[in-house]
Amino acid sequence: MLVAGAAVALLALVPLVYVATYVVIIGPADLWQLLARPRIAELLRNTVTLAIACMAATAALGVSLGLLVERTDLPGRRLWHGLLVAPLAVPAFVNGYAWVSLDRSVHGFTGAFTVVTLSYYPLVYLPVVAMLRRLDPALEESAWSLGHSRARTFRTVVLPQLRPALLGGALLVGLHLLAEFGALSLLRFPTFTTAIYDQYGSTFNGAAATAMAVVLVLLCLVLLLAELRLRGDRRYARLGRGAARGAVPLALGRWRWPLVGVVGAVVVLALGIPAFSLLRWLVVGTSTEFPVAELAEALVATIALALAGAVATTLAAIPVVWLAVRHRGWASTVIERSTYVANALPGIVVGLALVVASLRLVPAIYQTAALLVAAYVILFLPRAVVTVRAGLEQAPTVLDDVAHSLGTGPLATARRVTLPLIAPSLGAGAALVFLAISTELTATLMLSPIGTHTLATEFWSASSELRYGAAAPYALLLVLVSIPATVLLMRSDSPATTTERVPV
Repeated sequence: MLVAGAAVALLALVPLVYVATYVVIIGPADLWQLLARPRIAELLRNTVTLAIACMAATAALGVSLGLLVERTDLPGRRLWHGLLVAPLAVPAFVNGYAWVSLDRSVHGFTGAFTVVTLSYYPLVYLPVVAMLRRLDPALEESAWSLGHSRARTFRTVVLPQLRPALLGGALLVGLHLLAEFGALSLLRFPTFTTAIYDQYGSTFNGAAATAMAVVLVLLCLVLLLAELRLRGDRRYARLGRGAARGAVPLALGRWRWPLVGVVGAVVVLALGIPAFSLLRWLVVGTSTEFPVAELAEALVATIALALAGAVATTLAAIPVVWLAVRHRGWASTVIERSTYVANALPGIVVGLALVVASLRLVPAIYQTAALLVAAYVILFLPRAVVTVRAGLEQAPTVLDDVAHSLGTGPLATARRVTLPLIAPSLGAGAALVFLAISTELTATLMLSPIGTHTLATEFWSASSELRYGAAAPYALLLVLVSIPATVLLMRSDSPATTTERVPV
């Protein structure tokens, strides 16, 4: 496991090595001149402000919605759960396209904050719901028996148990936002990522772009250290005898229908606006066309690449998570943290790093699907790591000990005991990676074999030319392709059902 985890970490660190090498070539004096500019200060302010605001908003929204769906008698909880997960099927740049194409005034910080929050809150909501389902209500009942109010019980008992899911989801949001390009470009909100693309695309200034990539790496390290500090080294698996009971839903009383309205408003903003915009442009767009051959080719390529990338990324996450949870130590921590660094870098930096590495080390894989899948593993490994870790954190180690006492070896124990317990988390991680790969733009443009086109690249080509009608069919297919993975996530984390209620 240590060898496998180290190999995954080395792959994930290839972009960082590329950036560090380029920095050495530039030299500290020139690097400082590139960074000590008013433009860098503006980009830093925009990036940090948006990241903090969106992480806080998605965390609050994800926890609040998770509690409503999982722990209350909200009418139609299963339906709301599905609708709240469904925004994962709408890529952030499609969401941005929907808002901008309907109202050009949606731009700047407000537009970026709204679109990113509505696109990414399921990354917090899903792991929170998963942990709430597995949380033994006896812990809360013990607090109530000691005279604690529900608010104090939530703050001192429930929230600490949600820490891995909450921090992991918020970390994913922050890392994705650091590397987000499509939505922020459409919404005209400059960050380091959009500036890096501008440098490479218009002025071909590799030194300036690499200097900004260094800042992104530093911001990523700050996020990783903060999450590591807040997470601590607590264990969250249940140790008591027997099986945990399902929680009894809390009766909302007179707050029921107002809260239904709040949840409905989130669904309308996250799903209704994109759906209306796509249907509108399909009907009234002057550039709307349905090139069946091109659509079919892009659809097949998207599904094939997303499936291959999802399987490879989930398999790569297993040794990393296993070491981080079951064999804690400085080596395990370094390996796990290493997998997050590249996620903060734009796809174009990861693509350039792999181009250079492949040409110098393994020329045979240049412009092959294998190199593109490797890029997907580097870019989206944190999605799988966070999701699988949330499941393994709650898999009791005592079951492994029992299997060992019966003479079962480590590999057989993992296959017959632990992997079945974390199977839902593995499926959820693969689904999240599939969704991310199907909408990836820049690394696909740079590394895909000649003649390979995906739905995301074809959509971007049309939307960047303001041909909204021509982009709509590709956006619609992107949503349809994402539906099966979203359904898998819904089933793996569907809320528990019970007819019992307790008063507020």
